[in-house]
Amino acid sequence: MKLDDDIHNYYEHLVLEKLDALNLSKSKTNDYIADLTCLVLNQLPPRYIRHEVDMAFYLPISERQQMEMNVGQAVKSALEYLDANPKQKPKGKAKQ
Repeated sequence: MKLDDDIHNYYEHLVLEKLDALNLSKSKTNDYIADLTCLVLNQLPPRYIRHEVDMAFYLPISERQQMEMNVGQAVKSALEYLDANPKQKPKGKAKQ
């Protein structure tokens, strides 16, 4: 059995919308944004869909608002974590 290529986690869409709204690409590296995205998505429950229109039609407004609030909280938490724990650049190999 093969999963359909159209199947994806709806939260991915919400997270990318939120990150775009924050304009992080102007002040952060692509690696930072990728790490941030992973940390945010790992805090959220998966919500798999095939088509965006399915969510637009079937999702109550109150549930959409709750999902957006969850994304905002997850982004805030992930930003705090990354800013408190900056990546260390790997040091060169020691000479032998």
